[in-house]
Amino acid sequence: MAGRSAGLLLYKRVGAGLRVLLVHPGGPFWARKDAGAWSIPKGEYADGEQARAAALREFTEETGHAPPDGELLELGTVRQRAGKEVTAWAVEGDFDVTTLESNTFELAWPPRSGRTQTFPEVDRAAWFDEETAREKINAAQTTFLDRLAETLRP
Repeated sequence: MAGRSAGLLLYKRVGAGLRVLLVHPGGPFWARKDAGAWSIPKGEYADGEQARAAALREFTEETGHAPPDGELLELGTVRQRAGKEVTAWAVEGDFDVTTLESNTFELAWPPRSGRTQTFPEVDRAAWFDEETAREKINAAQTTFLDRLAETLRP
C-alpha cells in the first residue's frame, strides 16, 4: 500500500501576489534533486488519526516550529505518481527559513557499508512565488497551488 500523508501549505501575501513555503527532503537520495523534489511540509499518519491533526503535527516535526494560528483552508487530497495520497490545508503566516529545525531519520549509508548515518527529514525550506513553486513542487501537489489560488481569488 502506498500510504497517505497530511500537510500544511503555508502562504503569505506579498504585494498583489502570493508566496508559498516549500521544503526540500533530506537524505542522500534527494541531495542533488531540485525541480519536482520540493513539497509542502507533510508526513504519514496512521489509521484512527485525523488527517488535520497529522498535518499540524508534521509541520512542527519538519520545521521545528508550531504552525501559525489562523483559519485552515481545506485543499483536499491528491494522489502522487507512486500512489501516496496527500491531504492538505493552507494557512496564512510567516516563517523564517533560517530557523528550520527538522526531525531526523537513520539510514544505512553508503549502501552495504555497514554504517548508519542520521539525516534531517527536511534539509531546507524556502519561500517561492507561484510560478517558481510550480517548477519546484512535486507535480501532483501543484493541484494544491491551484486550489489555494482559487480559494483566495476575490
